[in-house]
Amino acid sequence: MKTVLVRYTTHADRAAENQALIHAVFDELRATAPAGLHYATFKLADSPTFVHLATIDTADGSNPLVSLASFKRFQQGLPERCAEAPVAADVLPVDRYG
Repeated sequence: MKTVLVRYTTHADRAAENQALIHAVFDELRATAPAGLHYATFKLADSPTFVHLATIDTADGSNPLVSLASFKRFQQGLPERCAEAPVAADVLPVDRYG
């Protein structure tokens, strides 16, 4: 099992577009229900900063997100939408509730 956290900031005028692209990814996830993926996205309340948290627990370690057409569309324009580039980090669990 692997958990990855990605954080970036979009240009303020591109935040709504980014959010719409994220919703499209979640729509496709709900429609296809890929096994071995837990995924959540958050936006800081006072800025156009987004945080994605993905836990991949597939048998072969592959990430189901990368095969989604909606995720590919999301990634295509990300560099242009960003004021601060995405930074990804593997994270390790310490504890969990719920």
